[in-house]
Amino acid sequence: MTRPRIATSMILTAVAVLGSLISGGPPAPAAYAATITIVNLDGPMEGFNDPTPVSPVGGNPGTTIGAQRLYVFQRAANIWATLLRSNVEIRVGAQFDPLSCNATSGVLGSAGPTTVHRDFAGAIFSGTWYHQALANKLAGVDLAAQNDINATFNSSVGSPTCLSIGWYYGTDGNEGGQIELFPVVLHEMGHGLGFSTTTDGQTGLYLNSFPAVWDHFLFDPSVGLHWNQMSNAQRATSAVSCGDLLWEGTAVTARASSFLDSKPNLHVNSPAPAVGDYEVGLASFGPPLSQSGLTGGVVLANDGVGIVTNACEPLVNVVAGKIVLLDRGGCPFVTKVKNAQNAGAIGVVVADSVPGCPPGGMSGSDPTITIPSVRVTQSDGSILKANLVGMNATLILDPSMRAGLGAGGRVKMYAPNPYQAGSSVSHWDVSAEPNLLMEPAINSSLSSDPDLTMQLFGDIGWLGATGVEGLASAEGIGFSLAPSGPNPGSEFTSVHFSVPTRQRVVVRVFDVSGRLLMTPVDETLDPGPHATRIPTSTLPGGVYYYRIEAGGKSLSRRFAVLP
Repeated sequence: MTRPRIATSMILTAVAVLGSLISGGPPAPAAYAATITIVNLDGPMEGFNDPTPVSPVGGNPGTTIGAQRLYVFQRAANIWATLLRSNVEIRVGAQFDPLSCNATSGVLGSAGPTTVHRDFAGAIFSGTWYHQALANKLAGVDLAAQNDINATFNSSVGSPTCLSIGWYYGTDGNEGGQIELFPVVLHEMGHGLGFSTTTDGQTGLYLNSFPAVWDHFLFDPSVGLHWNQMSNAQRATSAVSCGDLLWEGTAVTARASSFLDSKPNLHVNSPAPAVGDYEVGLASFGPPLSQSGLTGGVVLANDGVGIVTNACEPLVNVVAGKIVLLDRGGCPFVTKVKNAQNAGAIGVVVADSVPGCPPGGMSGSDPTITIPSVRVTQSDGSILKANLVGMNATLILDPSMRAGLGAGGRVKMYAPNPYQAGSSVSHWDVSAEPNLLMEPAINSSLSSDPDLTMQLFGDIGWLGATGVEGLASAEGIGFSLAPSGPNPGSEFTSVHFSVPTRQRVVVRVFDVSGRLLMTPVDETLDPGPHATRIPTSTLPGGVYYYRIEAGGKSLSRRFAVLP
């Protein structure tokens, strides 16, 4: 059964200033991999056909804007093609058009499947929608003779009314103040390949009364149900649950705790009514939180002027040696934190002034700020204010917790309140650290590593029931090693592997003469898929080998480093 077209598309947003994001990219995929073809939907003299002369940049050899755009798209396609397996060609219809934008933020791109299918031969779940590229892979045949993915990217980027900074077409991560196209394309292709649902999260309504394969893995512990088991009203509530919407897939859950970093956290030690952990947003300025933590009494700011708790003026109350709780609004974050610092505060907690969740970050720059600061939601701020007498708290990068994990070690999905059309439900949550490729906003610490997205694709069927179909295997026992990517890579290459039982696993890296260079992994791992990064920035250009050893077996592959 085929649905001719769906209107859903996922959106990746950006702020005006971006850092370094990605370097490198793979060569054309190996023979066993998928084939992804970019179909140019632009008209003459625009988009991929823009003849404006330019010089090659950042590893991109194109000499026109159009040629450079096409090179970036094919490079991104090759990454996904190297990691996925399908006997059916995947066609991506792509174009550049003006999209929603202003001087400080904008839609960089949107993408989704052209068609979805259900109840085809090879479907894992009956009565369930699958994006066309995934449906074709599972069926082993092309179920609809058309493009599988439609993608549109913002041609207005760089104009005075759209972010004021232009696209960077290099693939080396040296975009400076520009916006690197490469990670945007990787992200949007991810949505078209299956990283999204066809269910309307705002209303809870299924597409034509059937759930998506995505919905079988969305889990809300507050009701103990997956989305395909809920009522419309329950799904609509779950979509704005702020941290309670989780991905319950075995491949993602098995990998998550070893991939995600320690969690930034505000832990209240006393008084009893407020004791607990509070979700925080981080500042772009000042020192980061530490694993040793910063502990102190908590006091409410008072600047004596207007809204006295917003710290927009020098503080008049005694805060020396304390963590200061203050309200958002009225002036920049850096002004508030600097006023608290000048009064002797050792840390700052900024409470939102309007309802909403999760807590966002805090932008700004001031190299003279030397104390850590975090942001909490209005509701959490109200709890803190109501229990300030005798309050003691710790700001910490908690090594016992993982950023982005929810109940039962499951990874959080993006479910903010209020609902964000085009972003909610079909992205990882922004609390994940390191930042993940399929989060709703581009950020400075992304890479070309598909991170937990590959495990999610394994859960929904791209890599087979065990999550390792199509990878090199030894004697069919679930011991596997995938090609690394990016390959070649100038800064790192990521290695994905799987082991069938809990056992000691060693991954070693050698040069062509057999000299041992490094051992990225030497530990006991649980069964299932895993990944590690091999740093390559210190290696001379050339060919190298990596080998995995576990349970008396070994597998090897090679990778290249650009000179």
